[in-house]
Amino acid sequence: MDATSSTSDSADVVVLGAGPAGLAAAWRAARRGFSVTVFERADFVGGVAGSHEVAGLRVDYGIHRLNHNISPRVLSDLQELLGDDLQSKHRKDRIRVGDTWLPLPMGPRAVLRRLPTRTTASLARDALTRPLRRVSAESYEAHVRPTVGQTAYDSVYAPYAEKLWGLPGNELSAAQAGRLLPGQGAWKAAGRALRPRRDRGRGRQSNRFHYPRRGFGQISERLAEAATKAGVEIRLSDEVYRLRPSFDDVRVSTSTGGQVDAGIVLSSLPLPLVGSLTSPGPSLQAMEDAARLRFRAMVIVYLVHRKARWSPYDVHYLTDPNTPVIRISEPSNFRRSADDPKRRTVICLEIPCLVDDDIWNAEDDALAELAREAIGMSGLPEVSGGGVTVARLPRAYPIYDLRYQERLREIEEWVQGVPQLVTFGRLGVSSHDTSQQAMLEAYEAVDAIGQDGRFDRTRWRAARAEFAEAFEY
Repeated sequence: MDATSSTSDSADVVVLGAGPAGLAAAWRAARRGFSVTVFERADFVGGVAGSHEVAGLRVDYGIHRLNHNISPRVLSDLQELLGDDLQSKHRKDRIRVGDTWLPLPMGPRAVLRRLPTRTTASLARDALTRPLRRVSAESYEAHVRPTVGQTAYDSVYAPYAEKLWGLPGNELSAAQAGRLLPGQGAWKAAGRALRPRRDRGRGRQSNRFHYPRRGFGQISERLAEAATKAGVEIRLSDEVYRLRPSFDDVRVSTSTGGQVDAGIVLSSLPLPLVGSLTSPGPSLQAMEDAARLRFRAMVIVYLVHRKARWSPYDVHYLTDPNTPVIRISEPSNFRRSADDPKRRTVICLEIPCLVDDDIWNAEDDALAELAREAIGMSGLPEVSGGGVTVARLPRAYPIYDLRYQERLREIEEWVQGVPQLVTFGRLGVSSHDTSQQAMLEAYEAVDAIGQDGRFDRTRWRAARAEFAEAFEY
């Protein structure tokens, strides 16, 4: 695979998916001198990490932020692309535990002052008995409950996980599910704060994040602009329906009738979908196992509030099992932007569900009423004004039940055996990676391509192992 200029029917690298990870891979490959084509079935870039407009205000598909642990090289590239538009802000979140709101990150003062005395005493007891408890990898519950203690598990981790994943803790895998829970370090820090002073840890959770002035989707938009300037061809509204690997390349066929012969294909698509697109593909058993992998859907309700600000907080996490709403955010609080309307804001409420269940199929007005009920029962300010917009994401998160790793194993082994096909990103490896982690994976995938076009699987496996260790719960 020579680093040559792009043509209409061949490319050194073909990237499937124009989300942040796919675009980061395309841009990096182009900067290395490869010809690159990106295929995206939607008519916009960003995917679920994109932004759209509601009532004149740019909003995201749920909560997306660049956290303090972002890779320095990814952050440096984004600062170069976005300049002053990439802002840094103090995190101001909170979580509702019973009838009490606790700030995130959480300090010992919040625990002692706001929680009932009985709960504080239970947390102290759990902290003192932590060395006596055995942590197991058998399930999410077996791992998390001994780690944080019975009180924190029952109050936060168990109800929140069941709302998010739709399964109780003893039916969830410990490997991935814990990554998405709010305030993991906060509850551990609270426990340390209640231990004798000599036993306290020194770690502190960062209270800052990065966020673009025009919404998280601005990251993908700038990546697309930079990739295009570097020579990348981005084909929107062009869905891939067949991948045919041969000894030297992969023929990519698309819905518009086009064909591109690629030296290597980098895919951020879901693994089961990649298997079904590829001919010859994985074994029947591998495809049957992959078909049993399930995804949690998400319905996002946007309510228009006819005032400049609804709440001083960025995100409100709800553990209450009496409402299906799990997170409430106010996108304009994430940034400082003169482009935002002066006399209205938008409230974003996330409701996990399954495709075709009652929530997924509910009318917009019914979802708006459900959202307002969640706001009222949580003691949050009333939303004044009108207007509701609903977005539905059919594949928000893979569901990490106890058998998901077993079901993935054969199709992952098959992918490893196709030299010209590499999967990465959250759906590409069925791992709940944030956008910043997925972009780092994209960089590593491109860096494993030699100038002769051969993909270094050993280097890629080592990088994947580092990711797993770095982001393990």
